[in-house]
Amino acid sequence: MSQIERIKQAIMADTQNATYTKRGIEPLFAAPKTARINIIGQAPGLKTQEAGLYWKDKSGARLRDWLGVDEDTFYNSGYFAVLPMDFYFPGHGNSGDLPPRAGFAEKWHSQLLQELPDIQLTLLIGQYAQAYYLKEKISGKVTERVKHYQKYLPTYFPLVHPSPRNQIWMAKNPWFEAEVVPDLKKRIKAIL
Repeated sequence: MSQIERIKQAIMADTQNATYTKRGIEPLFAAPKTARINIIGQAPGLKTQEAGLYWKDKSGARLRDWLGVDEDTFYNSGYFAVLPMDFYFPGHGNSGDLPPRAGFAEKWHSQLLQELPDIQLTLLIGQYAQAYYLKEKISGKVTERVKHYQKYLPTYFPLVHPSPRNQIWMAKNPWFEAEVVPDLKKRIKAIL
Protein backbone atom coordinates (compact mmCIF):
# COMPACT_ATOMS: atom_id res chain seq x y z
CA MET A 1 0.00 0.00 0.00
CA SER A 2 1.36 3.44 -0.95
CA GLN A 3 1.72 6.23 1.58
CA ILE A 4 -1.05 8.18 -0.23
CA GLU A 5 -3.36 5.18 0.17
CA ARG A 6 -2.43 4.92 3.87
CA ILE A 7 -3.30 8.60 4.34
CA LYS A 8 -6.59 8.09 2.48
CA GLN A 9 -7.45 5.17 4.77
CA ALA A 10 -6.60 7.31 7.82
CA ILE A 11 -8.86 10.10 6.53
CA MET A 12 -11.71 7.64 6.10
CA ALA A 13 -11.12 6.15 9.57
CA ASP A 14 -11.04 9.57 11.26
CA THR A 15 -14.09 10.11 13.48
CA GLN A 16 -14.52 13.58 11.93
CA ASN A 17 -15.39 11.80 8.64
CA ALA A 18 -17.34 8.85 10.03
CA THR A 19 -20.71 9.89 8.62
CA TYR A 20 -19.25 10.08 5.11
CA THR A 21 -17.41 6.77 5.41
CA LYS A 22 -20.56 5.03 6.71
CA ARG A 23 -22.42 6.27 3.62
CA GLY A 24 -19.66 4.92 1.34
CA ILE A 25 -18.35 8.38 0.40
CA GLU A 26 -14.59 8.50 -0.10
CA PRO A 27 -12.47 11.65 0.33
CA LEU A 28 -12.23 13.57 -2.93
CA PHE A 29 -8.65 14.58 -3.71
CA ALA A 30 -5.81 13.68 -6.06
CA ALA A 31 -2.16 13.37 -5.09
CA PRO A 32 -0.14 11.71 -7.85
CA LYS A 33 3.60 11.58 -7.07
CA THR A 34 4.25 13.15 -10.50
CA ALA A 35 2.10 16.24 -9.81
CA ARG A 36 3.61 19.59 -10.79
CA ILE A 37 0.57 21.79 -10.17
CA ASN A 38 -1.47 21.72 -6.95
CA ILE A 39 -5.03 23.03 -6.95
CA ILE A 40 -6.43 24.00 -3.57
CA GLY A 41 -10.07 25.04 -3.51
CA GLN A 42 -12.83 25.11 -0.93
CA ALA A 43 -14.46 21.66 -0.89
CA PRO A 44 -16.19 19.39 -3.37
CA GLY A 45 -19.66 20.42 -4.44
CA LEU A 46 -22.52 17.97 -4.18
CA LYS A 47 -22.40 17.14 -7.91
CA THR A 48 -18.70 16.36 -7.83
CA GLN A 49 -19.03 14.29 -4.68
CA GLU A 50 -21.87 12.31 -6.27
CA ALA A 51 -19.78 11.86 -9.43
CA GLY A 52 -16.77 10.83 -7.33
CA LEU A 53 -14.56 13.11 -9.41
CA TYR A 54 -13.21 16.52 -8.34
CA TRP A 55 -14.00 19.56 -10.52
CA LYS A 56 -16.50 17.52 -12.59
CA ASP A 57 -19.01 20.34 -13.00
CA LYS A 58 -19.41 23.74 -14.69
CA SER A 59 -16.84 25.26 -12.34
CA GLY A 60 -14.36 22.58 -13.38
CA ALA A 61 -14.99 23.22 -17.07
CA ARG A 62 -14.24 26.90 -16.57
CA LEU A 63 -11.16 26.12 -14.46
CA ARG A 64 -9.77 23.84 -17.19
CA ASP A 65 -10.41 26.63 -19.71
CA TRP A 66 -8.47 29.08 -17.52
CA LEU A 67 -5.63 26.55 -17.29
CA GLY A 68 -5.67 25.87 -21.03
CA VAL A 69 -5.93 22.09 -20.57
CA ASP A 70 -8.43 19.49 -21.70
CA GLU A 71 -10.17 16.96 -19.46
CA ASP A 72 -7.77 14.17 -20.36
CA THR A 73 -4.72 16.21 -19.38
CA PHE A 74 -6.41 17.45 -16.21
CA TYR A 75 -7.52 14.03 -14.98
CA ASN A 76 -5.05 11.58 -16.52
CA SER A 77 -1.67 13.25 -17.02
CA GLY A 78 -0.55 12.90 -13.39
CA TYR A 79 0.52 16.55 -13.43
CA PHE A 80 -2.35 17.89 -11.30
CA ALA A 81 -2.83 17.41 -7.57
CA VAL A 82 -6.14 18.51 -6.08
CA LEU A 83 -6.19 19.08 -2.32
CA PRO A 84 -9.30 21.04 -1.35
CA MET A 85 -9.60 22.56 2.11
CA ASP A 86 -12.07 19.75 2.88
CA PHE A 87 -12.29 16.49 0.94
CA TYR A 88 -16.04 16.12 1.49
CA PHE A 89 -19.11 18.18 0.54
CA PRO A 90 -19.83 20.21 3.71
CA GLY A 91 -23.53 20.79 3.00
CA HIS A 92 -25.72 23.62 1.75
CA GLY A 93 -25.84 27.03 3.43
CA ASN A 94 -28.10 30.04 2.97
CA SER A 95 -26.16 31.42 0.00
CA GLY A 96 -24.28 28.46 -1.42
CA ASP A 97 -22.28 25.61 0.04
CA LEU A 98 -21.13 25.69 3.64
CA PRO A 99 -17.46 26.52 4.26
CA PRO A 100 -14.92 23.71 4.62
CA ARG A 101 -14.78 22.21 8.09
CA ALA A 102 -12.34 23.85 10.47
CA GLY A 103 -9.12 21.96 11.11
CA PHE A 104 -9.45 19.63 8.13
CA ALA A 105 -6.63 21.06 5.99
CA GLU A 106 -4.40 21.39 9.06
CA LYS A 107 -4.82 17.69 9.74
CA TRP A 108 -4.25 16.30 6.23
CA HIS A 109 -2.57 18.72 3.81
CA SER A 110 0.95 18.61 5.25
CA GLN A 111 0.96 14.81 5.20
CA LEU A 112 -0.10 14.72 1.56
CA LEU A 113 2.23 17.53 0.48
CA GLN A 114 5.19 15.54 1.79
CA GLU A 115 4.33 12.98 -0.90
CA LEU A 116 4.31 15.58 -3.71
CA PRO A 117 7.97 16.53 -4.25
CA ASP A 118 7.63 18.11 -7.70
CA ILE A 119 4.96 20.79 -7.12
CA GLN A 120 6.02 23.92 -9.00
CA LEU A 121 2.89 26.03 -8.61
CA THR A 122 -0.07 25.99 -6.20
CA LEU A 123 -3.35 27.55 -7.29
CA LEU A 124 -5.30 28.98 -4.37
CA ILE A 125 -8.94 29.15 -5.38
CA GLY A 126 -11.20 31.29 -3.23
CA GLN A 127 -11.02 32.89 0.18
CA TYR A 128 -10.53 29.84 2.40
CA ALA A 129 -7.52 28.43 0.53
CA GLN A 130 -6.00 31.89 0.22
CA ALA A 131 -6.49 32.80 3.87
CA TYR A 132 -5.01 29.48 5.05
CA TYR A 133 -1.95 29.37 2.81
CA LEU A 134 -1.21 33.09 2.65
CA LYS A 135 -1.86 33.54 6.39
CA GLU A 136 -4.23 36.44 5.78
CA LYS A 137 -7.75 37.28 6.94
CA ILE A 138 -10.53 35.47 5.11
CA SER A 139 -12.96 38.19 4.11
CA GLY A 140 -12.73 41.02 1.66
CA LYS A 141 -9.41 40.27 0.03
CA VAL A 142 -9.98 37.80 -2.80
CA THR A 143 -10.22 40.47 -5.50
CA GLU A 144 -7.09 42.23 -4.23
CA ARG A 145 -5.14 38.99 -4.01
CA VAL A 146 -6.15 37.96 -7.51
CA LYS A 147 -5.44 41.41 -8.92
CA HIS A 148 -1.96 41.39 -7.37
CA TYR A 149 -1.28 37.69 -7.91
CA GLN A 150 2.32 38.38 -9.01
CA LYS A 151 3.33 39.20 -5.43
CA TYR A 152 2.55 35.59 -4.41
CA LEU A 153 4.52 33.99 -7.24
CA PRO A 154 6.40 31.77 -7.87
CA THR A 155 4.85 29.54 -5.18
CA TYR A 156 1.18 30.56 -5.17
CA PHE A 157 -1.28 31.84 -7.77
CA PRO A 158 -4.51 33.12 -6.14
CA LEU A 159 -7.69 32.81 -8.21
CA VAL A 160 -11.34 33.64 -7.82
CA HIS A 161 -13.61 30.59 -7.80
CA PRO A 162 -14.61 29.60 -11.36
CA SER A 163 -18.23 29.06 -10.31
CA PRO A 164 -21.00 30.29 -12.65
CA ARG A 165 -22.21 32.20 -9.55
CA ASN A 166 -19.24 34.54 -10.09
CA GLN A 167 -20.56 35.96 -13.38
CA ILE A 168 -21.19 39.34 -11.74
CA TRP A 169 -17.62 39.40 -10.34
CA MET A 170 -16.25 38.55 -13.79
CA ALA A 171 -18.27 41.36 -15.39
CA LYS A 172 -17.06 43.87 -12.78
CA ASN A 173 -13.42 42.78 -13.15
CA PRO A 174 -12.69 42.43 -16.89
CA TRP A 175 -8.94 42.66 -16.16
CA PHE A 176 -9.12 39.09 -14.84
CA GLU A 177 -9.86 37.44 -18.19
CA ALA A 178 -7.82 40.02 -20.11
CA GLU A 179 -4.63 39.84 -18.02
CA VAL A 180 -4.64 37.15 -15.32
CA VAL A 181 -6.01 34.18 -17.28
CA PRO A 182 -3.55 34.56 -20.20
CA ASP A 183 -0.62 34.69 -17.75
CA LEU A 184 -1.96 31.65 -15.90
CA LYS A 185 -2.26 29.70 -19.17
CA LYS A 186 1.30 30.64 -20.11
CA ARG A 187 2.66 29.50 -16.74
CA ILE A 188 0.71 26.21 -16.83
CA LYS A 189 1.93 25.50 -20.37
CA ALA A 190 5.54 26.13 -19.32
CA ILE A 191 5.22 23.78 -16.32
CA LEU A 192 3.61 21.02 -18.38
